[in-house]
Amino acid sequence: MRSSIVLALCATSLACGARQRDEPHDSARVTLAASLRGPARDSLRRAHARTSHVIIVSIDGLRPDVIARSGAPTLARLMREGRYATAARTIVPSTTIPSHASMLTGVGPMTHHVLWNDDRADNRAVAVASVFSWAKAEGLSTAAFFSKSKFMQLFPPGSFDSAAAPSRSEGIWPGGMTMTAASRYLRAAAPNLLFVHLAEPDYAGHSHGWMTAEYVDAVRTADESLGRLLAAADSAFGHAYIIIVTADHGGHGRTHGSPRSDDVTIPWIVWGEGVEAGAPLTEAVRTMDTAATALWLLGIELPRSIEGHAVLDAFVRR
Repeated sequence: MRSSIVLALCATSLACGARQRDEPHDSARVTLAASLRGPARDSLRRAHARTSHVIIVSIDGLRPDVIARSGAPTLARLMREGRYATAARTIVPSTTIPSHASMLTGVGPMTHHVLWNDDRADNRAVAVASVFSWAKAEGLSTAAFFSKSKFMQLFPPGSFDSAAAPSRSEGIWPGGMTMTAASRYLRAAAPNLLFVHLAEPDYAGHSHGWMTAEYVDAVRTADESLGRLLAAADSAFGHAYIIIVTADHGGHGRTHGSPRSDDVTIPWIVWGEGVEAGAPLTEAVRTMDTAATALWLLGIELPRSIEGHAVLDAFVRR
């Protein structure tokens, strides 16, 4: 069943046969940046920084209630060893691009005004600052690896030291291809802020329905990719990093986007350096809190404009 999801994803690409080794297509916008060194890296260990490296992973369309049903070992491990919320909330409209805009800017749609969810030809970027622009302003290195082409238009030029995504003609990458690009980058650099997007559950939900056998299998596939990312991060950072795993939305039937609970309830998991282990979070978590938490972890003062808050209860008190 898993291979059928990957093949279906590959069918959206024009040259899939040449890439069945999980190699990104030559048209991907990939650059490699050297690992940040010297005073800029040293400044990260100032009093307010909790870590030098933050990874945000968004598993597109991941409902919290599928994690236990799928038996996904990597997600289960992160929940067991970290802190988590199984009733975090995303925005309305609970669709991919608006939700990721809120996740990565820390503000709601009334502020960022991103309500479109297609691959627009006008390359219209989000008009407010993102976690990437705030990190870059502090001299930190950033990277992002997307499984859908429409992400690349969301962020203005200069947001990343390295980025990769499918071309518009490809549309969607299987998670293995995205993870190959991210892992290759981690072998060459050690970004302070890394974002990785995995698309399989959303694709399976639209194709077969949320909570179907095909959807559950797609969650297992995404979980395998997440395990590969952790292995690459361990190699690059040792254990000196923190990962946040979340989703942009859930889904019901073969759709999402509404205010109903199945669509707006998402998981939020944090694991790594200085994270308390093995208990659910008692505070309410919103998708805007992902941006706020990432900035707080890197020791960046939260902008006054941000609507999210850092999820402090997840971390060991100093």
